Amino acid sequence: MPTMAVAPTRQHPLVGILVFDDVEVLDFAGPFEVFSGTRSPEGPAYVEVVTVGPAREVRTRGGLTLLPTYTLAACPAVDVLIVPGGPGADERTTIQDELILPFLRERAGETSVVASVCTGAFLLGRAGILAGRRATTHTSALSALRAEFPDVEVIEQKVVDEGAILTAAGVSSGIDLALHLMERWFGPEARSRAARGLDGPWV
Repeated sequence: MPTMAVAPTRQHPLVGILVFDDVEVLDFAGPFEVFSGTRSPEGPAYVEVVTVGPAREVRTRGGLTLLPTYTLAACPAVDVLIVPGGPGADERTTIQDELILPFLRERAGETSVVASVCTGAFLLGRAGILAGRRATTHTSALSALRAEFPDVEVIEQKVVDEGAILTAAGVSSGIDLALHLMERWFGPEARSRAARGLDGPWV
Protein backbone atom coordinates (compact mmCIF):
# COMPACT_ATOMS: atom_id res chain seq x y z
CA MET A 1 0.00 0.00 0.00
CA PRO A 2 1.19 3.58 -0.57
CA THR A 3 2.93 5.25 2.36
CA MET A 4 2.41 8.72 0.95
CA ALA A 5 -0.35 11.29 0.99
CA VAL A 6 -2.47 11.34 -2.16
CA ALA A 7 -4.85 14.16 -3.02
CA PRO A 8 -8.38 13.08 -2.05
CA THR A 9 -9.66 13.71 -5.58
CA ARG A 10 -7.33 11.04 -7.03
CA GLN A 11 -7.10 7.28 -6.71
CA HIS A 12 -3.44 7.13 -7.70
CA PRO A 13 -0.47 9.39 -6.94
CA LEU A 14 0.21 12.05 -9.57
CA VAL A 15 3.88 12.40 -10.43
CA GLY A 16 5.05 15.59 -12.09
CA ILE A 17 8.40 15.58 -13.89
CA LEU A 18 10.02 18.94 -14.59
CA VAL A 19 11.53 19.46 -18.05
CA PHE A 20 13.36 22.49 -19.43
CA ASP A 21 15.76 23.50 -22.19
CA ASP A 22 18.96 21.42 -22.07
CA VAL A 23 17.53 18.86 -19.65
CA GLU A 24 19.35 15.52 -19.72
CA VAL A 25 17.08 13.05 -21.53
CA LEU A 26 17.69 9.96 -19.40
CA ASP A 27 17.37 12.01 -16.20
CA PHE A 28 13.66 12.49 -16.85
CA ALA A 29 12.96 9.60 -19.23
CA GLY A 30 14.15 6.93 -16.80
CA PRO A 31 11.68 7.87 -14.06
CA PHE A 32 8.98 8.52 -16.66
CA GLU A 33 9.39 4.98 -18.02
CA VAL A 34 9.26 3.38 -14.57
CA PHE A 35 6.24 5.33 -13.38
CA SER A 36 4.23 5.23 -16.59
CA GLY A 37 5.11 1.70 -17.66
CA THR A 38 4.57 -0.28 -14.46
CA ARG A 39 1.12 -1.74 -13.96
CA SER A 40 -0.44 -3.32 -10.92
CA PRO A 41 -1.68 -6.94 -10.97
CA GLU A 42 -5.18 -5.53 -11.53
CA GLY A 43 -4.07 -3.75 -14.72
CA PRO A 44 -3.97 0.02 -14.09
CA ALA A 45 -0.69 1.88 -13.67
CA TYR A 46 0.33 2.43 -10.07
CA VAL A 47 0.73 6.17 -10.65
CA GLU A 48 -0.16 8.86 -13.16
CA VAL A 49 2.67 10.88 -14.72
CA VAL A 50 2.74 14.33 -16.31
CA THR A 51 5.55 16.59 -17.49
CA VAL A 52 5.75 20.27 -16.65
CA GLY A 53 7.97 22.95 -18.16
CA PRO A 54 8.60 26.70 -18.26
CA ALA A 55 7.31 26.90 -21.85
CA ARG A 56 4.94 25.02 -24.14
CA GLU A 57 7.96 23.55 -25.93
CA VAL A 58 11.42 22.69 -24.62
CA ARG A 59 14.51 21.24 -26.28
CA THR A 60 16.52 18.67 -24.39
CA ARG A 61 20.24 18.17 -24.40
CA GLY A 62 20.84 16.61 -27.80
CA GLY A 63 17.96 18.46 -29.48
CA LEU A 64 14.89 16.34 -28.71
CA THR A 65 11.79 18.56 -28.74
CA LEU A 66 9.30 18.04 -25.92
CA LEU A 67 5.77 19.32 -25.44
CA PRO A 68 5.22 19.36 -21.66
CA THR A 69 1.81 18.31 -20.43
CA TYR A 70 1.57 21.57 -18.46
CA THR A 71 3.41 24.83 -18.20
CA LEU A 72 4.63 25.79 -14.73
CA ALA A 73 1.82 28.31 -14.39
CA ALA A 74 -0.86 25.76 -15.32
CA CYS A 75 0.51 22.74 -13.44
CA PRO A 76 -2.05 21.16 -11.11
CA ALA A 77 -1.17 20.05 -7.60
CA VAL A 78 1.02 16.94 -7.76
CA ASP A 79 1.86 14.38 -5.10
CA VAL A 80 5.44 13.95 -6.29
CA LEU A 81 7.75 16.34 -8.15
CA ILE A 82 10.84 14.97 -9.92
CA VAL A 83 13.55 17.48 -10.86
CA PRO A 84 16.10 16.20 -13.41
CA GLY A 85 19.44 17.74 -14.27
CA GLY A 86 21.53 18.44 -17.32
CA PRO A 87 23.27 21.53 -18.72
CA GLY A 88 20.06 23.51 -18.24
CA ALA A 89 20.31 22.93 -14.49
CA ASP A 90 24.05 23.23 -14.02
CA GLU A 91 24.48 26.99 -14.48
CA ARG A 92 22.13 29.55 -12.99
CA THR A 93 20.04 31.26 -15.66
CA THR A 94 17.36 33.92 -15.93
CA ILE A 95 14.73 31.23 -16.55
CA GLN A 96 15.80 29.51 -13.34
CA ASP A 97 15.57 32.69 -11.28
CA GLU A 98 12.33 33.96 -12.78
CA LEU A 99 10.37 30.73 -13.34
CA ILE A 100 11.86 27.45 -12.16
CA LEU A 101 13.17 28.33 -8.69
CA PRO A 102 10.00 30.18 -7.59
CA PHE A 103 7.96 27.21 -8.83
CA LEU A 104 10.10 24.79 -6.81
CA ARG A 105 9.91 26.91 -3.66
CA GLU A 106 6.14 27.11 -3.92
CA ARG A 107 5.60 23.44 -4.67
CA ALA A 108 8.05 22.14 -2.05
CA GLY A 109 5.74 23.38 0.68
CA GLU A 110 2.69 21.58 -0.65
CA THR A 111 4.05 18.42 -2.32
CA SER A 112 4.51 15.15 -0.41
CA VAL A 113 7.77 14.26 -2.17
CA VAL A 114 10.27 16.38 -4.08
CA ALA A 115 13.19 14.53 -5.65
CA SER A 116 16.11 15.35 -7.92
CA VAL A 117 18.11 13.34 -10.42
CA CYS A 118 21.75 14.13 -11.20
CA THR A 119 22.45 17.87 -11.24
CA GLY A 120 18.81 18.57 -10.57
CA ALA A 121 20.15 18.73 -6.99
CA PHE A 122 21.56 22.16 -7.85
CA LEU A 123 18.04 23.39 -8.62
CA LEU A 124 16.79 22.09 -5.29
CA GLY A 125 19.76 23.69 -3.55
CA ARG A 126 19.20 27.07 -5.22
CA ALA A 127 15.55 26.91 -4.22
CA GLY A 128 16.62 26.42 -0.58
CA ILE A 129 15.13 22.94 -0.37
CA LEU A 130 18.33 21.06 0.60
CA ALA A 131 19.51 23.27 3.46
CA GLY A 132 20.48 21.17 6.48
CA ARG A 133 19.92 17.90 4.64
CA ARG A 134 22.02 15.14 3.11
CA ALA A 135 22.07 15.04 -0.68
CA THR A 136 23.85 13.53 -3.66
CA THR A 137 24.37 14.25 -7.34
CA HIS A 138 26.47 13.03 -10.28
CA THR A 139 29.85 11.88 -9.00
CA SER A 140 31.63 14.47 -11.15
CA ALA A 141 29.57 17.26 -9.55
CA LEU A 142 29.84 16.31 -5.87
CA SER A 143 32.61 18.83 -5.17
CA ALA A 144 30.72 21.59 -6.96
CA LEU A 145 27.58 20.83 -4.94
CA ARG A 146 29.58 21.01 -1.70
CA ALA A 147 31.16 24.29 -2.74
CA GLU A 148 27.90 25.98 -3.72
CA PHE A 149 25.89 24.68 -0.75
CA PRO A 150 28.06 24.42 2.39
CA ASP A 151 24.94 23.91 4.51
CA VAL A 152 24.21 20.60 2.70
CA GLU A 153 25.88 17.32 3.69
CA VAL A 154 26.89 16.03 0.26
CA ILE A 155 27.54 12.29 0.09
CA GLU A 156 28.34 9.83 -2.67
CA GLN A 157 25.37 7.49 -2.78
CA LYS A 158 22.98 6.20 -5.43
CA VAL A 159 19.81 7.50 -3.72
CA VAL A 160 19.59 9.64 -0.59
CA ASP A 161 16.15 9.43 1.03
CA GLU A 162 15.42 12.25 3.48
CA GLY A 163 11.71 11.50 3.68
CA ALA A 164 10.00 14.32 1.83
CA ILE A 165 13.18 15.20 -0.09
CA LEU A 166 15.19 12.68 -2.15
CA THR A 167 18.21 13.07 -4.38
CA ALA A 168 19.74 10.60 -6.81
CA ALA A 169 23.19 10.38 -8.39
CA GLY A 170 23.98 10.69 -12.10
CA VAL A 171 21.80 10.20 -15.19
CA SER A 172 20.61 6.57 -15.02
CA SER A 173 20.16 6.92 -11.24
CA GLY A 174 16.74 8.35 -11.98
CA ILE A 175 15.68 4.76 -12.61
CA ASP A 176 17.01 3.74 -9.20
CA LEU A 177 15.15 6.67 -7.66
CA ALA A 178 11.87 5.68 -9.29
CA LEU A 179 12.28 2.03 -8.26
CA HIS A 180 13.09 3.14 -4.71
CA LEU A 181 9.88 5.18 -4.59
CA MET A 182 7.83 2.35 -6.06
CA GLU A 183 8.99 0.08 -3.25
CA ARG A 184 8.51 2.77 -0.62
CA TRP A 185 4.94 3.43 -1.73
CA PHE A 186 3.69 0.06 -2.91
CA GLY A 187 6.07 -2.57 -1.54
CA PRO A 188 8.78 -4.86 -2.95
CA GLU A 189 6.49 -6.63 -5.41
CA ALA A 190 5.72 -3.36 -7.19
CA ARG A 191 9.43 -2.60 -7.41
CA SER A 192 10.07 -6.08 -8.80
CA ARG A 193 7.37 -5.66 -11.43
CA ALA A 194 8.92 -2.36 -12.50
CA ALA A 195 12.44 -3.79 -12.57
CA ARG A 196 11.40 -6.84 -14.58
CA GLY A 197 9.81 -4.57 -17.17
CA LEU A 198 13.14 -2.78 -17.60
CA ASP A 199 14.92 -6.08 -18.28
CA GLY A 200 18.19 -4.69 -16.98
CA PRO A 201 20.55 -4.80 -13.98
CA TRP A 202 17.87 -3.47 -11.62
CA VAL A 203 16.10 -6.85 -11.30
